[in-house]
Amino acid sequence: MRKAILALLVAASVTPALAQDKTVNMKVSLWVPPAHPLVPATQAWAADIEKVSGGTIKMSVFPSEQLGKAFDHYDMARDGIADITYVNPGYQPGRFPIVAAGQLPFVFSDAKKGTLALNEWYHKYAPTEMKDTKLCFAFIHDPGTLHGKKKIVVPSDLNGVKVRPAQSTIGEMVKLFGGTNVQASAPESRDAIERGVADEIAFPWGSIFLFGIDKVVKYHIDTPLYTTVFTYNINLAKYNSMSDGQKKIIDDHCTPEWASKVTDPWTDFEANGRTKMKALEGHEVYKLTPEQLAEWKKGVEPLHASWAAQVKKAGGDADKVDADLKAALKKYDAGL
Repeated sequence: MRKAILALLVAASVTPALAQDKTVNMKVSLWVPPAHPLVPATQAWAADIEKVSGGTIKMSVFPSEQLGKAFDHYDMARDGIADITYVNPGYQPGRFPIVAAGQLPFVFSDAKKGTLALNEWYHKYAPTEMKDTKLCFAFIHDPGTLHGKKKIVVPSDLNGVKVRPAQSTIGEMVKLFGGTNVQASAPESRDAIERGVADEIAFPWGSIFLFGIDKVVKYHIDTPLYTTVFTYNINLAKYNSMSDGQKKIIDDHCTPEWASKVTDPWTDFEANGRTKMKALEGHEVYKLTPEQLAEWKKGVEPLHASWAAQVKKAGGDADKVDADLKAALKKYDAGL
């Protein structure tokens, strides 16, 4: 009886406040297919928001570029074409120079720890760099590498090779080593390689299978070359139209802990792809020697200087940004 009375008192204290809120319908746009681990994880995240809000925040998740192309997802959030979008900032070179620090080669060793470090670091800078949307959370995928038709061992092997880069910083790396960049979103990449438009692709391991790219590549470097930064961005007008209680529910679902809940299944999926590839007939997964790896690390040093110059050009303090990122990496033991 006491438990029943307590439950009624709790309901009486919460339900009227929720009932007074207007129902908010939100469209969540993802450009990955339904089979991608981000889709069910995002659906679970959305369902929890609806539950906690007492049904006053309803979310519909649209995968597979239903609402717009992958390259357009930041502007879709800004313009209200969708209310929450999955953004790859590196799809638009130079537009988001600060967050591009997370896309430099050989920065993150671990996606789970790296996502915690990235969130803590970038939430300081997103209100300036992504001021026309609200950042929910930022994250990285499990470190990716180069996969292709040709065996790439040292940077000079990229000379004259057509590469689909994962993001703009890897695109700079390709040019630095004499290669040519081929722009294609993840869903378009297999076709680009199959038609000979691209020879190599920078991609995480599990997604190679998800997008069918394993059918058109053979060689795979077994080293954590890079990560790609992603963000979930919210339309400001929709967020500002909510009640204070509803805003708090959204904020409570935009934490580092929720970033991990949404992205950990993807991290595990990508990591398992590496194991799967190593066992696959007709594919060569190979490690670099210490000397070859040292050559890569020395070769990409100009990319950091280029990144710093872009941050300064945009009015930022590159040294402070870099120091903050390094501090976050050390805190979470997430760096290489």
